Amino acid sequence: MKKIQMVDLATQYQAIKSEIDSALQEVLDSSMYIGGPVVQRFQKSLETYLGAKHVIPCANGTDALQIAMMALGLKPGDEVITPSFTYIATTEVIALLGLTPVFVDVDPQTFCIDPAKIEEAITPKTKAIVPVHLYGQASNMEAIMEIANKHKLFVVEDNAQAIGSDYYFTNGEVKKLGTIGTIGCTSFFPSKNLGCYGDGGAIFTNDDKLAEELRMVANHGQKMKYRHDVVGCNSRLDALQAAVLNVKLPKLDKYIAARIRVADTYDRVLGASEKITVPHRDGKSKHVFHQYTVQLRGVDRDALQEYLASKDIPSMIYYPIPAHKQGMFASFNLSELNLPVTEELTKYVISFPIHTEMTEEQQACICSEILNFVNAN
Repeated sequence: MKKIQMVDLATQYQAIKSEIDSALQEVLDSSMYIGGPVVQRFQKSLETYLGAKHVIPCANGTDALQIAMMALGLKPGDEVITPSFTYIATTEVIALLGLTPVFVDVDPQTFCIDPAKIEEAITPKTKAIVPVHLYGQASNMEAIMEIANKHKLFVVEDNAQAIGSDYYFTNGEVKKLGTIGTIGCTSFFPSKNLGCYGDGGAIFTNDDKLAEELRMVANHGQKMKYRHDVVGCNSRLDALQAAVLNVKLPKLDKYIAARIRVADTYDRVLGASEKITVPHRDGKSKHVFHQYTVQLRGVDRDALQEYLASKDIPSMIYYPIPAHKQGMFASFNLSELNLPVTEELTKYVISFPIHTEMTEEQQACICSEILNFVNAN
């Protein structure tokens, strides 16, 4: 049996090697490494796939979030409501821009921001909400947009882990995650469901004026060469990464289907244990399983990780320290902040391998070893 990986990018590459190599060679032959037709082709293709009016490619997902907040005109002291149970990039850019992060708790089933907690946290200084679609699961966007519209707040969707997911509104409307809020942001980090072979990201919006502002901010604040009308940054998706994404974007739905098949098997086998709570699927969206993350009860998580590692089975804890307890936010005096669901999840979640190339033999081995340990302890 081939060695088990959390994400097997090497095997995925071998399956599409000829297409990738040809796409990269096209860029090398053209010597157009920044901008050009390959990047434009990806931009247009992603707009079509998402049903978004504007896609602005950029250098990475963190830049996407920063550019979004800069383009919205948020000022130092403005409050931004966001979950603490997330990767640090989501909240890092809030502090970087001198904004005030307001951390709220998450839903215990979806692990995504709890709309009821958003409403409680709104003050006259609140300007934006940043929901995170965590592990491939959607935040409750219908409820979030109702709150945002009621209080005239911007919504910046952190969609780095759930690109390709469909969200189902109660009126029957279906939209891709990332296209529901004011702005959507994503990452093309190699391990993402749609990943390139380096760093990359993109920003989405259906607002023409905002799209123009986003493009300016991402390009040194200029709309016309050498005329810098706003303070901006330098954030570009290079042509080599766009070439990889042009090959992989048409396969994204197939990749998602493969992940869901793996998740279905995990649910069926691991879900039989009373000590393992498998990921929730609430029917409001299509879970695209960027990660397969369970909650453990009555199981020593560290010991399980050590046992699996001894069997050459990787596992990960996303995320062991919530954002509000990170040193970078010490100046905000958050030590008394009460986020009980977040605190509990950091103690009990664990993620098992999931990727598009996983074999039935590999998954059977993973499940068998997990249950061997869980049942014996």
